[in-house]
Amino acid sequence: MTDISPKRILIAVCAAQLFAQMGAYTLPALLPTFINEWSLSNTEAGWLAGIFYGAYMVVVPFLVSLTDRIDPKKVYVGSVLVTLLAHLGFVFLADGFVSALCFRILAGIGWAGTYMPGLKVLADHLEGKLQTRAVSFHAASVGVAGSSSFFIAATIESFSNWQWAFVSAAGFAAAALILALIYMPARGKPPALPAGAFLDFRPVFRNFSSLAYSLGYMAHTWEMFVQRSWVVVLLVYVAAEAGTDAVLIPPAYIPFIVGILGTWASVTGNEMAIRTGRQRWVLGTFFASMIALIAVAASSSSGLYLLVAGLCMVHGILIYADSSALTAGASGNAEPERRGAQLALHSMLGYGGGFAGSVVFGVVLDFAGGQSTTGWIAAFASVLLILCIGPLAIWRLQPKDMPGDKPWRSSVAK
Repeated sequence: MTDISPKRILIAVCAAQLFAQMGAYTLPALLPTFINEWSLSNTEAGWLAGIFYGAYMVVVPFLVSLTDRIDPKKVYVGSVLVTLLAHLGFVFLADGFVSALCFRILAGIGWAGTYMPGLKVLADHLEGKLQTRAVSFHAASVGVAGSSSFFIAATIESFSNWQWAFVSAAGFAAAALILALIYMPARGKPPALPAGAFLDFRPVFRNFSSLAYSLGYMAHTWEMFVQRSWVVVLLVYVAAEAGTDAVLIPPAYIPFIVGILGTWASVTGNEMAIRTGRQRWVLGTFFASMIALIAVAASSSSGLYLLVAGLCMVHGILIYADSSALTAGASGNAEPERRGAQLALHSMLGYGGGFAGSVVFGVVLDFAGGQSTTGWIAAFASVLLILCIGPLAIWRLQPKDMPGDKPWRSSVAK
């Protein structure tokens, strides 16, 4: 522990995360522009959106497990620098699918060393209920930043071009780097290293209470990142079907609204999980988001822009509602000496779902006839199929009740 107050640690980490994530969704916000300018197929567009999560998935086991052995602040600072370079690469060098793919990979690597290592800093310095609530505030800072990146990118492009949108993203990453260097606490005495080899995930796979939430998180992020990657493209399609370019709320502003309201839903959802039972809340939220997903798919070719936009907002908010509850469940059930490895697995599964979801959605969309009634319904059906993994994992693995949560297992046993 350090002499810095827990409140200051929480503020410093969340502020750095806010700026580090501010440019993460600049590309999805402008994806229709890149589809037109670079003549991308839906499959290529899916790869550009999804490779960010794929790079994250590959690198995160190493970087987050490393935080059990070295100061997480060092990992964090180096990774924010990589994020800054990725945004600058888009500004000066990206000119098509291949170059953009390379810089999205670099951005994913940068995020792999900031998201969960930032959470690890909080876990190392905070305890008890404050630690679980810090997960919610950490997720909230990421949610606000991610949603804001849609609004900022679309607004800047409307007045200039997409390169300036990435300039702003680079500026935010530079601010995160400065905040982390100055205000993020360094770890004092390192904890005792867990027995076993580095990157040995067998013990964390045997922790079924944490694994249940991580499998749920995989299904959750599959659905969430499909919406983040494809909602702007969907709404542009709906507006075109309606025969108008002038809409009350521009497509890129919908994920911004979802992110802001969803952040509130995420924080509130964790509080509800504490009060009603984490497992019960997660199961109910999964089923509610399934219903909303079906409604979005059914209305996708209605030509009613405001209806589809409204359903997308409802769906997005429901997706967020169990986000913090899932991560807090995985973190809170982890063994302290293996928390870094447990979070690495959690993040790897989650972002693996995000990568696969974004790519598979585009592939299914192309395979089923492109942007058409059949194509959109088939693509959404692929999401619904994977989403079933979440409630099945919670129900079958029966995660333990966490301290402070309303008991659930005893009520199930009855």
